[in-house]
Amino acid sequence: MAIKIRKLLFFIAGFTCFLTSHDAIAQTGEKIALSTFLQQLEQEFDIKFSYADDEVQGLEIYTPQETLLSNILNDIENQTQVELEKLNERYYTLTKSNFVSICATVLDNFKMNTLYGASVKILGTNLATIIDENGTFSLSNVPRNSSIQIKHLGYKTLFISADELIKKEPCATLLLAQFYQQLEEVVVYKFLTKGLIKQLDGSIEMNSEEFGILPGLIEPDVLQTVQALPGIESTDETVSNINIRGGSNDQNLILWDGIKMYQSGHFFGLISAFNPYLTDKVTLIKNGTGSQYGDGVSGVIDMRTKDKVADTFFAGAGFNLIGGDAYGHLPVTDKLAVQFSARRSLTDLIDTPTYDKFFTRVFDDSQVAQEGNFYFYDFTGKLLYDINEKHKFRFSFININNLLDYTERDMDDDTEIQSALNQTNLSFGTSLKSDWTKKFTTFLNLYHTKYKLDAQNTSGNAEQILFQNNEVQETALKLNTNYIPNDNFNWLNGYQFTDTGIANETSVTQPPFESNARNVIKSHALFSELAFTSTDKKVYARGGLRLNYLENPGTFREYILEPRLSFKYAFTRHLKIQALGEFKSQATNQVIDLEQNFLGIEKRRWIVSDGENLPITKSKQASIGINYDHQNFYVGLEAFYKEVDGISTSTQGFQNQNQFNGEIGKYDVKGVEFLINKKTDDYSIWASYTYNLNNYTFSEVLPPNFPNNLDIRHTGTFAGTYTLENIKFGIGLNYRAGKPYTEPDTDEPLNTTFFPNRINYQEPNSSRLPEYLRADASAIYNFNISEKLKASAGVSVLNFTSRKNILNSYYRLNESDEIEKVETISLGLTPNVSFRVRF
Repeated sequence: MAIKIRKLLFFIAGFTCFLTSHDAIAQTGEKIALSTFLQQLEQEFDIKFSYADDEVQGLEIYTPQETLLSNILNDIENQTQVELEKLNERYYTLTKSNFVSICATVLDNFKMNTLYGASVKILGTNLATIIDENGTFSLSNVPRNSSIQIKHLGYKTLFISADELIKKEPCATLLLAQFYQQLEEVVVYKFLTKGLIKQLDGSIEMNSEEFGILPGLIEPDVLQTVQALPGIESTDETVSNINIRGGSNDQNLILWDGIKMYQSGHFFGLISAFNPYLTDKVTLIKNGTGSQYGDGVSGVIDMRTKDKVADTFFAGAGFNLIGGDAYGHLPVTDKLAVQFSARRSLTDLIDTPTYDKFFTRVFDDSQVAQEGNFYFYDFTGKLLYDINEKHKFRFSFININNLLDYTERDMDDDTEIQSALNQTNLSFGTSLKSDWTKKFTTFLNLYHTKYKLDAQNTSGNAEQILFQNNEVQETALKLNTNYIPNDNFNWLNGYQFTDTGIANETSVTQPPFESNARNVIKSHALFSELAFTSTDKKVYARGGLRLNYLENPGTFREYILEPRLSFKYAFTRHLKIQALGEFKSQATNQVIDLEQNFLGIEKRRWIVSDGENLPITKSKQASIGINYDHQNFYVGLEAFYKEVDGISTSTQGFQNQNQFNGEIGKYDVKGVEFLINKKTDDYSIWASYTYNLNNYTFSEVLPPNFPNNLDIRHTGTFAGTYTLENIKFGIGLNYRAGKPYTEPDTDEPLNTTFFPNRINYQEPNSSRLPEYLRADASAIYNFNISEKLKASAGVSVLNFTSRKNILNSYYRLNESDEIEKVETISLGLTPNVSFRVRF
């Protein structure tokens, strides 16, 4: 019995030893060279394998988990895609197959996310596939000696041999590294304050959301902000009379979401009519305009509201001493959103120091006492609908309204004149942006705008009632196509149609007089331009042509070809030179009624060119500039020449012997603009200087050459802003030389040979007003009311030295036929405060 037990224990020990020895070879699960593993099998099972060394060279396997020889051999075939053939009980042959099956799981090497949609290509064959949502792929009949390419946007391309991906369980796991490309530095300088950026083509872009602070401003008023730049000013302190390089305001093209705006201001131009808090981007162009823009012989101000369907709701509201406003963005679905903004003045509800200063600035006249009931409002809306990833539809509208009841009472005889004004602008526009391919896109824009000015003037005894009406209705369609063949070229083409009808009506009861004129002008335009950017970013060039066909039915038809050019070359990364040029034209202008007539500036009336009394206004401009920017330091110098032909004395606001005649002429401006700016994260300090020489030429006037009404020879600014944690400060000083005006003749001021009598004037614009000097300051404090509710409080003071600046001066005859001088005085010390919340 003991012998049997010993034999049993010996057998168990021997069998255990055999299993242990076999596990050491076959069950470790470790990776081993195939040739080494075949040698182990030959020793263990007393067999022989016949193969060429290069057939197994480089092949590795995971040691099989099987114990039977047949199962082990099957596992080898599955793992290595080789063929094993049994010749007899002891001898086997091994050959490598020419085609294999492969599989793998592909992940990114950062967060191990699957890379769905990555492409897999077997180089040298037509075999290809994409990675599925689980991050895996598999292919059969893949040449064993082939290479595999795996690509995904934003990741480095991976190359791997088919041998390394032979199908097994589990499939191999591959990691793709994220792709980082070091680009040449492109310096885009942020001007003056945060949110003002100079672009490659010479234009200035303003981002309202990122806007910092400017002296005298506590809100990012678009039309006030542009006046901080060299070459742009307003001689009468209004946003409705912006002068770009010596041009009048009606020579500016103002666009809101692609819609041409015929009204731009509230409170007789002292406040911008456009809510800045939904305005995403504003582009200012002084020269080198793109060929897609028509009109605006002096400049372009292109405002665009937010255009992205945000996935969260955001809104804000605020008030200052003039009015209050609110805005919001409401996402309906992930493809649909609605935006809105609304603003209304408080001027008819309460009197504030700011309102009193504004009212005095507009209606100040020593002869009369004024009482006014005035208010304004504006509201906008926008529907954003992303049809799909490639097509986006937008619908926008804006309504602007100014209303006034105004009484003038003569302090001598107690007579009074009652006036009423209703000024409105209602516009609708739609657009469709389509990304047909990565290289080809289109943008279709259609709009209709209606501007209307109704004015009534009634004498105290109602003996005379004056009605005046100016109405503009415009419908336009514009199609842009954009083709980008590669990273260096951009080809823009397009077509624009515009139909503009303008009506002017005047009615007087005593003496009876009526006038009702309506004119229509239609324009068709084809445009094309090609932009080039060199790979090293040293050269930027854009050249374009715009062909206009203008027709005023029954009067004229005209073709106008307008070349446009923008060129920039970087000598170094910091030193650049830029040349700009353009030919432009426009067929709408504003006739300016005399300042002594009803309501002054708001009596500007739009008219269209008729080819005779008012031809099409045409301009040509060229400029060259050089700038240096490095480590937040910028200095730029630009010289320009501009000529504008086809202007009328009736559109220039003459208040002298030339105000009634309507002669046709031109003006030319030669100028230099200089800007130096030092900017850090905490402060920005800048100084600018502009020199203009602006002269009229009217062949029918004596003398034919004299200074332009907007001939401001010297303009200078020195300002700075500072940020201390959550507080922003701004202070600045603005200077300009006096505006020209015409005085009466000193020897014989009154001409009594006419009835009624007339004033004898000296040569046109031969006198100058005193220089203009104004100091402004502002401060804004940002703070959080809660985690989601943010707020800001601001205070500003315009003209804090309370300097009395004369903006304009003219002469008129009173009822006693005596000459009296009338002066328009600038804003006095004008405070304002604001409080805003956003969430």
